[in-house]
Amino acid sequence: MQILRWVCKVLLICGMFSVYSSLAEEGSPSQSATPPLCFEEDRVALLGFKAKILKDTTDILSSWVGRDCCGGDWEGVQCNPATGRVVSLALQRPEKENGMYMTGILSPSLANLHFLEAMVISGMKHITGPIPESFSNLGHLTQLILEDNSLEGNIPPGLAHLSLLQTLSLSGNRLRGNIPPSLGNLRNLVMVNLARNSLTGPIPPTFRNFVGLQSLDLSANLLSGFIPDCFGMSQNLTYFDLSKNLLSGKFPISICGLAKLQDLSLSHNQLTGAIPDQIGSLKSLATLQLSSNKFIGHIPVSISRLQNLWNLNLSRNGLTDPLPIIPGRGIPSLLSIDLSYNNLSLGTIPNWIKDRPLSDVSLAGCKLRGALPKFTRSDSLSSIDLSDNLFVDGISGFFTNMSSLQRVKLSNNQLKFNLAEMKFPEGVTSIDLHTNQLFGSLSTIINNRTSGFLEDLNVAGNQISGGIPEFTEGLNLKVLNIGSNRLMGRIPSSISNLIELKMLDIQRNQLTGTIPTSLGLLSNLQWLDISVNALAGKIPISLLEIKDLRHANFRANRLCGEIPQGRPYNIFPAGAYAHNLCLCGKPLPPCKGKNEANMGQ
Repeated sequence: MQILRWVCKVLLICGMFSVYSSLAEEGSPSQSATPPLCFEEDRVALLGFKAKILKDTTDILSSWVGRDCCGGDWEGVQCNPATGRVVSLALQRPEKENGMYMTGILSPSLANLHFLEAMVISGMKHITGPIPESFSNLGHLTQLILEDNSLEGNIPPGLAHLSLLQTLSLSGNRLRGNIPPSLGNLRNLVMVNLARNSLTGPIPPTFRNFVGLQSLDLSANLLSGFIPDCFGMSQNLTYFDLSKNLLSGKFPISICGLAKLQDLSLSHNQLTGAIPDQIGSLKSLATLQLSSNKFIGHIPVSISRLQNLWNLNLSRNGLTDPLPIIPGRGIPSLLSIDLSYNNLSLGTIPNWIKDRPLSDVSLAGCKLRGALPKFTRSDSLSSIDLSDNLFVDGISGFFTNMSSLQRVKLSNNQLKFNLAEMKFPEGVTSIDLHTNQLFGSLSTIINNRTSGFLEDLNVAGNQISGGIPEFTEGLNLKVLNIGSNRLMGRIPSSISNLIELKMLDIQRNQLTGTIPTSLGLLSNLQWLDISVNALAGKIPISLLEIKDLRHANFRANRLCGEIPQGRPYNIFPAGAYAHNLCLCGKPLPPCKGKNEANMGQ
């Protein structure tokens, strides 16, 4: 939806530019007329902004030279060719260019661009300080987009004077305080996005005035109180996101009257009561996300009337049996469903889920029993999560025809089978089977066949035996968790071939030998746990080459000698090295002598 919102903004701005061009053609006496130079007051205002930017790795402002800011050479600046007044300032970091930014503050001088209609300063990351109160003087402004910077302080109440404003987006900053009720005076607003800040207090009831509003995003703040009933007045709303706040109370019935609503997210709040049956009136609804609240009662059968619904997430609530009986093949457009972690005791998966050509199915913690299910349209599945259930068997044919599968999670069940029985399809990037009763050899999963696609493997807490297999070049593993099994033997030096690895957890096995020095070649490693084994020798000094390590645990082995004296090893807690033979050096007591420090080499 972020992409969709961005497209909408671009279309609005592009449409605005076409109007300027038409006005210019109508107001010009001839095609050969010389366009006026940049108005001096506007040039000074832009240079005032440039002066407050201390560093610009986007290199945009380097083009702001000379006296004519309207000639087309000043990047991001657009003028009305009939008047020479600046009407648009659009400074946007390319979405994938993370190394680009501006450091500085928003200069109040921009308020002197009296004919400005669009201000877009987006994605600059290090522009700090407050939004200048003087921006309330930009009476021609229709688009104010200050997204993904580091702006601080309160939202200026004076922005309510911008009576022509259609788009207001201040998302992804560090704004705090209450949402000013005065913003309700902006009756022409079509899109409001204040997401990803630290805004507090209630949603102002004055938002009832947004009768033309199409998109509202207040997600990822600290807003509290009830959701006002006034949103039922905004009959043009298509996108409505209040997720990740502290909102309480019941689901507002008035929302169910929004016939054009396509996307509704109230997830991660503290909403209570039942999901109202009237929700079936939202005929245009495509996504419904109510996860991580305190909803109780049954899932209303009226959901089956949502013919356009493709994404349904009701996970992590207190919803109870029975599931609605949905005739035929279920909700016709449904592609993704998540009912995980409610108070459901399903036993088996209902046919209206099992027979749909779904791409994502999450039914974790639903008390499913017996054998793993057979999905009628298994070829459509890309992600499936059946963890924290009571499955006992059925692995041998489970992956049949799952040609699109990328992620599978069957952890914390009672599955008992030899890893050799598991024939997962090519293309699976993530496998999570931790805390079952699996046995057999790791080489049946980690081999040349999986080298091109497997990125995340978690088989911890099983009964896997044998050794850790050799790792060939070309493996793309980023997460390898094989802890709490029955693995024996040495850590192979070929582990250095896992150049993408970020997490290695081999704790609580029966591994022997030494820590291979080649482990220090894993420069991307952030998590390392080799505790509770029988490893001997020193902790190799080569591990100092792992610069991004955030967590390490060497506890309960037979290690000896000096701990590598460099960050982060000498600042990890002492418990990370406890219960070894004779480790010394920070954070443990200093080594007593060279001979003792060198023991175990």
